[in-house]
Amino acid sequence: MPSPIRTHRNGRILEVTLDRPKANAIDTPTSRLMGETFRSFRDDPDLRVAIITGGGEKFFSAGWDLKGAAAGTETPDADYGVGGFGGLQELIGLNKPVIAALNGMAVGGGFELALSADMIIAAEHVTFALPEIKAGTLADAATIRLARRIPYHVSMDLLLTGRWMDVAEAHRWGLVNEIVPAANLMARARELATLLANGPPLVFAAIKEVMRETEGMPFLQAMAMVNRRKLPTVDALYTSDDQKEGPRAFAEKRAPVWTGK
Repeated sequence: MPSPIRTHRNGRILEVTLDRPKANAIDTPTSRLMGETFRSFRDDPDLRVAIITGGGEKFFSAGWDLKGAAAGTETPDADYGVGGFGGLQELIGLNKPVIAALNGMAVGGGFELALSADMIIAAEHVTFALPEIKAGTLADAATIRLARRIPYHVSMDLLLTGRWMDVAEAHRWGLVNEIVPAANLMARARELATLLANGPPLVFAAIKEVMRETEGMPFLQAMAMVNRRKLPTVDALYTSDDQKEGPRAFAEKRAPVWTGK
C-alpha cells in the first residue's frame, strides 16, 4: 500500500503532500506519520520552511476518518502521535514557517490542519466546513483557535451550524492570505516559501515563539517577557551573528547573508 504522505525536499523547503484517496482523511497511523514528518522538519537545521498540501484537486483533507470511526477503528481520543492530530497543531517548539497550500475542500480536521499553518494560500474552488456538529462530536482545535483568527460570531456560526464557507468569504474574514487559480497554487506556494527560506531564520523563530507564548497576555507583561529575554528564541536572536549581520549589510549596501547563528 502506498504511503499516505509524500515528501519532497527542495533546498531549504520541505513539501508535504497528504495523499490518501479519496478524501485525504486522516486516520491514526497517518496522523502519526505526519507528526514524525513535521518533527523531522522542525529538528533539521537545513530546512527552513514547509508547505503542506493535499493530493488531487477535490480535497485538501476531509479531516478525521469517519469511516474508521463508524467501523470502530478510530476514536476521538486516540493517540495521534507527536504533534497531535495531523502532526502540526500540538507540535511543541515548531518555530519555522509553515504554508498551507489548499488544493481543495478543507473539512473538519482538514480545516483545523490548515489553521495550524502560519499562512494559507487557497485555490479558487476551495471551500471550508466544520461539520463535527452533525457527527455528534467536537471540533476541538477549531473551537479553541477559530475565534482567535476571525470574529467570534462568525466562528460560532461555523461551529454551531456546520455550514459551508467559500474561499471568498474566508478571504474576506482574513482566514486566507491569497486566492489563486488552481493551476498556479503550488507555484505561488513555492514562490512564497523561497522568499521565507531566504529570510532570517532566527527572527522567524522569535516571531513564532513570541506570538505563541504571549497570546492573551497584557501588552506590558508580554513586552517585559521579550525585553528581559525570557524566551529562548529571543535570547538566541539577540546574541547571534545574524543580529549583527542585518545592520552591517545595510551599512555596506548589500543583501544580508543569514546563517541562523
